[in-house]
Amino acid sequence: MNPARGIRRHDPAQDAAWDRYAESHPRFTVYHRTAFRNAVAEAFGKEAHGLVATDEQGTVCGVLPLIRQRSPLFGDRLVSLPYANHGGPLANGPETAVALLQAAARHADALGCDRLEIRDHELRALDWPERTDKVLLTRELPNSPEALDRALGSKLRSQCRRALKEGAEVLHGGAELVPEFHAIFAENMRDLGTPVYPRRWFEVLARHFPTESHVVVVRLAARPAAAAFLMHWRDTLEIPWAASSREFNRYSVNMLLYREALGRAIALGCRRFDFGRSTQDSGTHRFKLQWGAEASPIHWRVRPRGGASSTGRAAGGEEGRLKTMATRAWTRLPLAVANRLGPMVAPELPW
Repeated sequence: MNPARGIRRHDPAQDAAWDRYAESHPRFTVYHRTAFRNAVAEAFGKEAHGLVATDEQGTVCGVLPLIRQRSPLFGDRLVSLPYANHGGPLANGPETAVALLQAAARHADALGCDRLEIRDHELRALDWPERTDKVLLTRELPNSPEALDRALGSKLRSQCRRALKEGAEVLHGGAELVPEFHAIFAENMRDLGTPVYPRRWFEVLARHFPTESHVVVVRLAARPAAAAFLMHWRDTLEIPWAASSREFNRYSVNMLLYREALGRAIALGCRRFDFGRSTQDSGTHRFKLQWGAEASPIHWRVRPRGGASSTGRAAGGEEGRLKTMATRAWTRLPLAVANRLGPMVAPELPW
């Protein structure tokens, strides 16, 4: 295919053309749609800086969604994409994809951003620094819930039934379940030492993606015990946000939650379940592997301003120590305080 002849910044008046191209691409995800950019703008006030490549006939042959995150605490970043596990360019060929990324680097430099971050799932012909500590975990799905249960094995099936034997109730829905989901999510994030996204973020997502988003809540003793916010596109269902209460974990409510999410994917006719990204060899990585997930690399490139050799994202040293200290301090906050401060900090974090 012909490579790009021109690259320009996306005009929101041409959202329909962007979406037509993105939705026709084999690597499309729901986050490549302009609705995601609009949700980020509404919830967090962040600027979209998407780039569009066109061929010599003026036909769109590539798109690269970009969102700018600026904060006094964490610097100025141009990212594809923040708040999601998927990003990077969609293009007719590798040359066009690289041209879009190089144009994004020039654009980030012109804006004065500290760095450009690309959360891609393809290896590109670039010499930019790359993080390799994250992997994407997915599993192929059988045609029926019964086939899934057989594949999971008796031990996992028994764990999934534990909460039901204790009287657990499972609810499936949309925006009306966001408050229960967020209550569990906020508690879990505090316990992990991480600021939580505001509830408004999930309410906005549910409104912008009414058919693609789905919420699952597991109640025990008439209280929310575990919950997940799911996103669906084509033949894939993703579980980008999930949490369970430590109070109820002894009843394996998290196992029931994931079994329900997998069952939802099969009911939708999906062929793939996306567990999201994890740090290699972490506890969440091992948890997902037991569900039959397989790891694939995430090519998370971090290009500092001007193409400097340092990523600006040290994994150890002083930055690592400060991060560890901040995480420990956050876990000690009263939940009410963490819930008040977290939504002000979380949208700026370099996740």
